[in-house]
Amino acid sequence: MEPLLRLINIRKTFNSVKDQKVEAVDEISLEVWEGEFLCILGRSGCGKTTLLRMIAGLEPPTGGEIFLENQLIRGTDPNVGLIFQEFVLLPWRTVLGNIEFGLEVMGVDQAQRRRKAMEYIKIIELEGFEHQYPKELSGGMKQRVAIARAIICNPKILLMDEPFAALDAQTRFNMQKFLLSLWEKTGKTIFFVTHNVDEAVFLGQRLILLSSRPGKIISETKVDLDYPRDIHSMEFIRIRKEALQQLENN
Repeated sequence: MEPLLRLINIRKTFNSVKDQKVEAVDEISLEVWEGEFLCILGRSGCGKTTLLRMIAGLEPPTGGEIFLENQLIRGTDPNVGLIFQEFVLLPWRTVLGNIEFGLEVMGVDQAQRRRKAMEYIKIIELEGFEHQYPKELSGGMKQRVAIARAIICNPKILLMDEPFAALDAQTRFNMQKFLLSLWEKTGKTIFFVTHNVDEAVFLGQRLILLSSRPGKIISETKVDLDYPRDIHSMEFIRIRKEALQQLENN
């Protein structure tokens, strides 16, 4: 069985304002499997977002290659869905209009995209809010809309860049549980970037820890805990402690 996504010796170097080289990512090789929930964990500034942007085709790697289903990624691809930390919804469109947007760009006829969007509104539990505008929604509701807008186009992989970081603690926890239920329903491959250790252990089947800049893989941990996970269990606490120690030492 072939991996869905392969990163081979990925490097990324930026030029600073003083024309000095800044190494963001260094020699990252990684395989991601279809249907997997993978969490990339590291401190702020370690190159997590840069890595995600290269997979999304928004940044070219300085060195190395990235393959999706054995096809070299050379730019943006409809098979790659992307969700940012900020609520990047179109403010002039309703919930329904935002969710339909990707299908509209793809040329799907109005009746079909409306039917599909209404299905996803039910899945994300926002029935009754389809004609509301983003400014009328809470942060958690906005992110549900953003997730539905990405998934409705049926990407092969969903990239998530700290999507719950701007939410309060309780909403964040609720969104984590919502995302897990959506993942179980859809079987989507999720590549989730976070600097929150508890979030990574709560969500991920596998954790990839990155060092401080330049980001290198320092460890890989398979999380053999059943869902839903008990954050107070001894095994959860053990995995969390080990991840924290590795991050502190790198």
